[in-house]
Amino acid sequence: MKSTRGFTIIELMIVIVLFAVASVVFFMQKNSVEVVARDEARKTSINAIYYSLEEVYFKANESYPRTVNAETLPSVDPELFKDPNDVKIGESASDFRYEPLDCNGDVCQSYSLRTTLENEDDFIKTSRNK
Repeated sequence: MKSTRGFTIIELMIVIVLFAVASVVFFMQKNSVEVVARDEARKTSINAIYYSLEEVYFKANESYPRTVNAETLPSVDPELFKDPNDVKIGESASDFRYEPLDCNGDVCQSYSLRTTLENEDDFIKTSRNK
């Protein structure tokens, strides 16, 4: 009797299909994890700016600034003023928006700070001291 070694076509097809399915699942999960990480980075930046506005800037000035950047909020890491696409807050394509309210010159009484998230509704922080 003659012995043959190797795999049958059916066995090879099953292995190829399993690898294809595993690859699709891997890349779908990888994309999902990346989206969550970008959203968390956006929230972290907004929270850092928010707490600096409330705990540092407002306590020192009894008001809020017309714009936020590294000069007006030196207590915030300058990299946090950029969204995950490296667009600075205040630029038209930025995911971050600072909207000063009730302003008289460069002195504002309140604000809204928000970011656009990929998986959730906008993340919004508003001034505590209105």
